[in-house]
Amino acid sequence: MTFEISQTTPLAMSFAPRLQAALVAAALAFGGLAAPASADGSRVFIEQFGTHNEIGGSQKGTRNRLSVYQEGHRLSSIATQDGHRNRTVIGQAGGGHRAEASQTGRCNVTGIAQFGRGNAASAQQQGRCQAVGIIQTGRGNSAHTVQRGRGNVAVIVQD
Repeated sequence: MTFEISQTTPLAMSFAPRLQAALVAAALAFGGLAAPASADGSRVFIEQFGTHNEIGGSQKGTRNRLSVYQEGHRLSSIATQDGHRNRTVIGQAGGGHRAEASQTGRCNVTGIAQFGRGNAASAQQQGRCQAVGIIQTGRGNSAHTVQRGRGNVAVIVQD
């Protein structure tokens, strides 16, 4: 990262080095070091490369896991987890993909993988010990799953 500060006034000359140091420290804290976030045993792992990518996540409960990997441009991932021991993994490469995952309950597993351009995936789970996998390659594919209950399994593959 590069920070450029114009030093045209005496105030700016004394303030600029401190501001620059603060900005560099913030960049290292938020983007320069890859470390998982953790609370109540829940964990979030994010790896992101490219431009104009977005990730949003929410966890309530204990021992939930959220992992997101995005490489490309204009990729969007939104995941919410409310419960215990839910797992969400989202991986996207290419451009213009959208992934949404929502889990309520316990022991649910969601996996979304998208490659190519302009694919959209949505997975909703309410209940216990359910699994869904969505894999999409190519262009313009769309998949939506809803699972309610216990022990349901779904796999969607589109090319």
